[in-house]
Amino acid sequence: MFLATDLDGTFLGGRRNDRLALYSTIRGATDIRLAFVTGRGVESILPLLNDPLIPRPEFLIADVGATVLTGDSLQPVQPLQLEIDRRWVGEAVIRDRLSTLSGVTMQQVPQERRCSFFVEDPAVIEAVRERLADLDCDVLHSAGRYLDVLPAGVSKGSSLLRLLEVIEQDPAEVLVAGDTLNDLSLFETGLRGVVVGNSEPALVSAVADREAVLVAGGDGARGIMEGAAHHGFLESTPSPAIIDQVGEASLVVAYHRLPFEEKEVDGTVVRRPPASPNGIIPTLLSCFSTGRAGSWIAWSNPGEDGTVPRHTMVDEDRYPNLIASRVPLAEADVQRFYKSFSKKAFWPVIFSFVDRAEFSQADWDHFVEVNRLFAERAAADAERGAVAWIHDYNLWMVPAFLRQLRPDLRISFFHHTAFPPADVFNVIPWADQIVASLVQCDHVGFHIPRYVANFVDVLRSHLPVEVNATQPCAPRWRIRGVALAQEEIPTELEVAGRPIRLGAYPVGIDGPAIEDILAQPERQDAVQRLKQQFAGCQMILSVERLDYVKGPLQKLEAFERFLGQHPEFRERVVLVFVTTPPAAGMVVYDELRHQVDQTVGRINGRFGTLEWTPVNYLFRSLPFEEVATYYAAADLAWITPLRDGLNLVAKEYVAAQEATGGRGILVLSEFAGAAVELHGAVLTNPYDVENLSRVLHEALTMPPDERAHRMRRLGRIALRYDVHEWTREVLAASRGRPEPSPVG
Repeated sequence: MFLATDLDGTFLGGRRNDRLALYSTIRGATDIRLAFVTGRGVESILPLLNDPLIPRPEFLIADVGATVLTGDSLQPVQPLQLEIDRRWVGEAVIRDRLSTLSGVTMQQVPQERRCSFFVEDPAVIEAVRERLADLDCDVLHSAGRYLDVLPAGVSKGSSLLRLLEVIEQDPAEVLVAGDTLNDLSLFETGLRGVVVGNSEPALVSAVADREAVLVAGGDGARGIMEGAAHHGFLESTPSPAIIDQVGEASLVVAYHRLPFEEKEVDGTVVRRPPASPNGIIPTLLSCFSTGRAGSWIAWSNPGEDGTVPRHTMVDEDRYPNLIASRVPLAEADVQRFYKSFSKKAFWPVIFSFVDRAEFSQADWDHFVEVNRLFAERAAADAERGAVAWIHDYNLWMVPAFLRQLRPDLRISFFHHTAFPPADVFNVIPWADQIVASLVQCDHVGFHIPRYVANFVDVLRSHLPVEVNATQPCAPRWRIRGVALAQEEIPTELEVAGRPIRLGAYPVGIDGPAIEDILAQPERQDAVQRLKQQFAGCQMILSVERLDYVKGPLQKLEAFERFLGQHPEFRERVVLVFVTTPPAAGMVVYDELRHQVDQTVGRINGRFGTLEWTPVNYLFRSLPFEEVATYYAAADLAWITPLRDGLNLVAKEYVAAQEATGGRGILVLSEFAGAAVELHGAVLTNPYDVENLSRVLHEALTMPPDERAHRMRRLGRIALRYDVHEWTREVLAASRGRPEPSPVG
């Protein structure tokens, strides 16, 4: 079958399950060819071509027949397109002829080789024809209010017939489908056809005596399937998509890593819980502490026998109803999908370092395939109507597949990174496909309002977007004086007819857990030992993962400048530079490691003495208990990423200071998401080495009373909006419940 179908009201019409059944039938068949035949302009059809739910057509006849393109490359079908071009008199001529005619208004829609108008009174049509009588063009009136002026002899039907000739398609195998008088020319071709249910009465009347045309009872996609069965193209009308097999999880979490580490010790696999009480894994695990039935989807390497246990319990005592659902990926797949492609293609763009991005079509295809595996596992584990909560850019394409597999689910996506504006994001060659996937979500969350606004900016560059609700950002968020400030946040959208909720939810920390750690006698002793080790010096603490996004070189250069400009601080300050190595196999960071090592050596060689080392460099992963000790002992936390989605280190430092009665000071990059939330932090511009040095000096010389005031304010924010508040708020929004007003 060669299906040539109108879009609005026809291929895109009817009940969702019927549409899914039709689309699934087309995708699953090797003998069905598809062509869209529409009055829309090509630009307005592009979002549909990237919609993962909709089969991509082999051909596209747009502009009421005036544009004929291939569906994959959108190249003109020749010589057909040239034939049409030669007949067109030009938009300017048509508009000039009709400019003084009342009751005719130009449609502000993308269009080529035709002019489209709204008409208030059908009686004006005769006047239009009179004014255009000497021009080589046709006038088409439909649905009582639409008027199209086309090249003479050009229509949906004529262009379709000519296309069939060019591609040598047997007309006996063609089925045409439509729903308005605009589609009449399709049925005048003599091809077999179907007028779907609830079509324009004038069209139904016009085809009443045509034996080759079925007037179907079902709307939209259902009508097309009835027509295909009636004309013998399908053995029967496909049933609507029905979910027969569902899982038991009311909440499915999809994240690339398991919620525990597995190490082989003496031939036995031993599990280790997350080292830190903070971060995404402990935060998400807290969702299941109440006994909620859940599934955690993550990759897992096959064992020596080449198999992976599909389901295992995460922790029967703490999370009795949570299973780990494993997606089997060989180490080579993990290396390619996550450690190489994601970090080379997406990571630089997300943080606006587009000059570092590297793209590969083959790696993208592999990325999409891994995402499909995650979606299939989520679809199998979720109960009917469950929430599927997908996390981070590594799984951008999961919503596309999951919506097809389980249209009953509520899909929520959370970005733990930054999110760039459209001119940056669209550098990604597959940006349109990523957007088409994300708009399958019911809810999309980010850390801060600016990322929400950027997301809407990206959507608008690909799709029609209506903002139905907004929310002021003050007083919770800074709306002035910081790089990522935003005055209001869009919270409800309609994207191509689909409602999507948005929100800003900065991940919280587990303050009581940090307090419990620092209440331990051995931790208190460790804090005192650190203070004695650096007695006479103010301890400046930097804790970060090795990554160019964190700006380690800029920070070290600023510290070198500070010591050069303020010799009075030599032997009175020390920079404890804790750098966590990247995951094994991340070769993209090898050169940065070498540069950091060299810079630390230069600073210590230039300023160090036998009694004093300016930079204490720790390049290793520390247990969280030890990091918390440094938090409590430090006089100043110097957190200066060039970009950061949020930055939990800043909040952890505040919690540790509050737990021990400390009055340290937080110096924070204004390009970290946390900067718009943490009122009381001293902000700095990490791109300006002079600013980094100057602000560091101001913080080190700040009066004790101001330090204390700032830390009290920071403590109220960091400890009030904690990990439990974050999960409660995001999950409530994911289920479509009203969100609370922002807290101050």
